[in-house]
Amino acid sequence: MIFKHPTAIVESEAIGDGTQIWHFVHVREGAKIGRDCNIGKGVYIDADVEIGDNVKIQNFVSVYKGVMIEDDVFIGPAVTFTNDLYPRAFIWNEDKISYTMVKKGASIGANSTVISGVTIGEYAMVGAGSTVTKDVVPFGLVYGNPAKLKGFVCYCGNKLKTVVEENEDGVVYGCACGKTIEIEKEKLT
Repeated sequence: MIFKHPTAIVESEAIGDGTQIWHFVHVREGAKIGRDCNIGKGVYIDADVEIGDNVKIQNFVSVYKGVMIEDDVFIGPAVTFTNDLYPRAFIWNEDKISYTMVKKGASIGANSTVISGVTIGEYAMVGAGSTVTKDVVPFGLVYGNPAKLKGFVCYCGNKLKTVVEENEDGVVYGCACGKTIEIEKEKLT
């Protein structure tokens, strides 16, 4: 069953079971939202956006056409996704859309801006207030304006600090939660 607050405008019927859509949300026709998502107050989801299962989108997020969000993603309050690298009010057509991908398990901190055309890798973490202008590697920790790689995080979200092993393929980090993550050599810089 889907929960839709009476003030929400939901033009799409492609909403997964268990999803909650809160106050003053606008979901445009053609958008797809998976199961067990939580869409916070004042969120705008544009036409043809695709959102996976178990995604949490906090209050006042703008998700414009051209964005695809995979499963288990967290998007903090007031995050904005753009979709046009060279915006002009007097020039608009579908050909101007640059596509953005947020991969499984990634987290994007409050008040961040994601410039169109990037991929945020699996389980990556974007610090609050960042401007993402380039792809983020899987498990990468980025922050700043522009966001830069500052380290790596575990599945659990903690920063990876302990090197367990180094080999020709990359570095294996250990986390306090007990998991290990291997970061490929070319993604370390």
